[in-house]
Amino acid sequence: MRVEIWTDIACPWCYVGKARFDKALAAFPHRDQVEVVHRSFELDPGRAKGDVQPVITMLTRKYGMSEAQAQAGEDNLGAQAAAEGLDYRTRGRDHGNTFDMHRLLHLAKEHGRQDQLVQGFYRANFAEERSVFTEGDERLVELAVEAGLDADAVRAVLADPDAYADEVRADEREAAELGANGVPFFVLDRAYGVSGAQPAEVFTRALTQAWGDRSPVKLVQQSGAEDGTACGPDGCAVPQH
Repeated sequence: MRVEIWTDIACPWCYVGKARFDKALAAFPHRDQVEVVHRSFELDPGRAKGDVQPVITMLTRKYGMSEAQAQAGEDNLGAQAAAEGLDYRTRGRDHGNTFDMHRLLHLAKEHGRQDQLVQGFYRANFAEERSVFTEGDERLVELAVEAGLDADAVRAVLADPDAYADEVRADEREAAELGANGVPFFVLDRAYGVSGAQPAEVFTRALTQAWGDRSPVKLVQQSGAEDGTACGPDGCAVPQH
């Protein structure tokens, strides 16, 4: 069975959602027969590569929040992450263009290191003090090597702006065709979809249903609930309680 996950490294709910999905997958009886593929989705595709801002500044300017509202949202996200055993810096993070990271994830897929690299990018962006946006390409090379990729191969991709660019754009077009207007978005065997950072038990139910059924994509979520918390063009939803 194949599980495809559309995410963006800049999306905090993708970071939390992956942890919840991984928890469900680890307990799934058929874990060894599940292939996980990470697909590209940029939340801010029009941002120039060199345009880096503090997260709080980005939130206030893009979504009209006050600084207090933006910081409260980050604090709440930090609590959600901590509940999943994740480190999350609620202050001092940067926001920037993620296109090169998506291109490298396609390189990593070819070498069977995609999950290691996406996890490394998440950790670097959300938990570590060093920025993935301000230190240049060598920071991405360092993270890719830690994930098991060859440094020269990574540098070659970063030096060629066309390398894997078509693959990133194809993923984004496919997300639109599937009706994904926010991330994370999970598609299981092209039979079931899970929108947002749903609780682990929802992913467990989706995996179980998808394992035994083949049909058009259906959203799986908590009974009576709306889509799970996710990041989209209008920002990242933050629970109020």
